[in-house]
Amino acid sequence: MRINHNIAALNTYRQLTIGNSNAAKNMEKLSSGLRINRAGDDAAGLAISEKMRGQIRGLEQASRNAQDGISLIQTAEGGLNEVHAILQRMRELTVQAQNDTNTNDDRAALNKEYQQLSTEITRIGNTTEFNTQKLLNGSLSSSIANVGSNLTTANGIVNIKSNGAEVLNGYSITVDTKAGTITVNNGAGKSETINYGGAPTGFGTKEINFGSLGISVEINSSIKDISQDNTFNVTSTGSIDLQIGANSGQKMNISISDMRATALGGATKVSATSIDTKANANAALDVLDNAIKQVSDERARLGSYQNRLEHTINNLGTAAENLTAAESRIRDVDMAKEMMEFTKNNILSQAAQAMLAQSNQMPQGVLQLLR
Repeated sequence: MRINHNIAALNTYRQLTIGNSNAAKNMEKLSSGLRINRAGDDAAGLAISEKMRGQIRGLEQASRNAQDGISLIQTAEGGLNEVHAILQRMRELTVQAQNDTNTNDDRAALNKEYQQLSTEITRIGNTTEFNTQKLLNGSLSSSIANVGSNLTTANGIVNIKSNGAEVLNGYSITVDTKAGTITVNNGAGKSETINYGGAPTGFGTKEINFGSLGISVEINSSIKDISQDNTFNVTSTGSIDLQIGANSGQKMNISISDMRATALGGATKVSATSIDTKANANAALDVLDNAIKQVSDERARLGSYQNRLEHTINNLGTAAENLTAAESRIRDVDMAKEMMEFTKNNILSQAAQAMLAQSNQMPQGVLQLLR
């Protein structure tokens, strides 16, 4: 028997320390609701769950971004709704001015309202904004930049679109009026040539589809005036990128055409028309019909943006929900199981305390030998 070292007491004390430590960890997990409170609890699990947390928060913010995008689109669409109403009233006045029961004085009176309405369209285009960003004044649209000697922006090409959205930088278009063809190059070495089948007449436009590129080019009657081959580029005067994903590059581009009276109507703009004479009224009617079509097309495109964003929000919500469930399985504690472990460790600690008291009494037996 030895009295300098009580091996049984030391062993019991070690077990008591382990039991107390485990019980303390159980209590920490039960009180926090987390299985991983520090890296030492599960280093790999912590790293994985932190990446998931970053994705979850990114998805939630992307959803809010998409909701902001819908708000922007609704603001623009609200302005266009009023532009539509104004154009319809202007068309009504134009039809009235075409009637020979009206004198020139009557037409002059009608023209005063007509011109005020035209001015109001431009005012709406200049003042409709979201978070200080102008929406309908052309600052969020694409434009055609001429690099040929005789080609101007309005000289034949109205617009170029990719899957309904206006194309931004990088694309070039070559027009060959002798062959009656248009060639589009996407800036990445891929091109397609289409015979456009003759120029549109009057104020009408024609849409040429380039299937392999997913591109459509809208032309007007002025394209026939090009006397030689010309190449020009599409440049961006501005657009909006909506960050609709948790990672870099997951963006949606939104562009909105110039919807002012100075831009609507085709080759002849609404702002340049009048109904003070019968001849002017006859000419204005075609311009207004084309302007109404432009606004209708723009509203349809904005509607497609909004529908896409609504589906994007639904998808982001589902992805965030699934990732949250996965992160929870890694990070959160199973309360029932942890309570079971705590009860076990608590009982072991109490048992170790009792046994430590017993083991401390064992050296007392030496005194019996010394008597």
